[in-house]
Amino acid sequence: MVASEAVPYAKTGGLADVVPALSRALTGRGHQVTIIMPRYSFIDTASFRELPLVPLISLGFAEYSLRLFTPIDGNGELSVIFLDHPLFSSRDGLYGENGGQPYRDNHIRFALLAKGAIETSRRLNLAPDLFHLHDWQAALVPAYLAEYEKTGVMAEARTIFTIHNIAYQGVFSKQDIHALALTWDSFSDRPAGYRDQINFLRSAIINSDHITTVSPSYAKEIMTEAFGEGLHTLLADHAGSVSGILNGADYKEWDPANDPFLDVSFGADDLSGKALAKKRLQKEADLPVDPSIPIIGMVGRLAEQKGFVELLDEKNGALQRILEGNKVQVVLLGTGASWIESRLLEISESHPNLRVFLTFNEKLAHVIEAGSDFFLMPSRYEPCGLNQIYSLRYGSLPIVTQTGGLADTVIPESQGRNRATGFVFPQCTPDQIVETVRHALDLWEHDRNAIDAMRRRAMRAHFSWEDSAAAYEKLYKRLINRPRR
Repeated sequence: MVASEAVPYAKTGGLADVVPALSRALTGRGHQVTIIMPRYSFIDTASFRELPLVPLISLGFAEYSLRLFTPIDGNGELSVIFLDHPLFSSRDGLYGENGGQPYRDNHIRFALLAKGAIETSRRLNLAPDLFHLHDWQAALVPAYLAEYEKTGVMAEARTIFTIHNIAYQGVFSKQDIHALALTWDSFSDRPAGYRDQINFLRSAIINSDHITTVSPSYAKEIMTEAFGEGLHTLLADHAGSVSGILNGADYKEWDPANDPFLDVSFGADDLSGKALAKKRLQKEADLPVDPSIPIIGMVGRLAEQKGFVELLDEKNGALQRILEGNKVQVVLLGTGASWIESRLLEISESHPNLRVFLTFNEKLAHVIEAGSDFFLMPSRYEPCGLNQIYSLRYGSLPIVTQTGGLADTVIPESQGRNRATGFVFPQCTPDQIVETVRHALDLWEHDRNAIDAMRRRAMRAHFSWEDSAAAYEKLYKRLINRPRR
């Protein structure tokens, strides 16, 4: 596994959770998995041991030496190797200072990660059957590997590249190509084509043996103009090598029957603890404690992608219409864009049935998942999504857009009232959000038995990392046993 972040060492988003979780699940199936990632300044090497130096990696006109570290006692069942160079370890951030402008030399930094991962594997005799690469930061591994193959080095190694969010592509000036020790053929499959800029993601699509995304629906969506962020045509050209494998949920961490953040437990066969969890949420959110008032929970990043333009529009925003037109309480936890935070606070001042927590609080996230009756995720697009999977397990019925992983995990009523596990609307528009929320609240008001039945079905839904690992294992075996693309 080659990635720019992984918990517990470095995290800016969901990628950091996926990489170690999938690695553990694959290890549990008998595979030898090593994560290769940068050693950032905040990663303490005091409890690490140093591995042999990787000298003189050439990139353009420069040469770089890498120090290698690995945890002395390991990290559970995980094997991790850190690439240490001042390009990584002298910076405060992963990709930019304090989440601001990206570092100007990110193209060099993550070219070094890519080539360093190959050179580390060669010098430590890891003999990988396959490199599994994650997002644009690891995207140049296939291009560099092709150069190694010309000398017979690692000629049998295959490559899988996973797109976690196609909106992030690693785009740089065309002048920067000279620093990468690659030609334009690595970035375009057409003569003299696409030479106006360097696009790391494009390189991975062209040079990898297989492309995966984090849900089957998202794999289809990114081949359309609406969701492909300019790469839809290229992906469609490689459609035979593109597939979607749903991310899993860590049910050891997210289990209402055994959640250390809760003082109650409950499950599909005994929902009594759910009512107590709701009472606790109302108390902690300083809302009227009333079991007859349904609670809608929201947890996540405050971004336009997540539907907040449609929720917060001053003239037609869905959130105010929901708060004013229904007997309901809404509890929201998250951080993000400053305009979204300000608008939420503004609405909460005039709506006592809305509570907004502009922070990250793991305990409160669990309390909201457990205590809510419904969970709203009106995303414009959602490659996979995890909160809807958590809400299913906690019986907080998801209300979601029919997109990406949301469409793959939540069964709508249109597929049968006796199969539904949540409420789904076709597009992220204010009217569709409001209409679907009102329908869910109407069902709550007039048919609580239907709600309880749906809740039990939702809690029995299963999307584990073991399932994801089994699907990847099948793909790995198929790739290893066939010639390179």
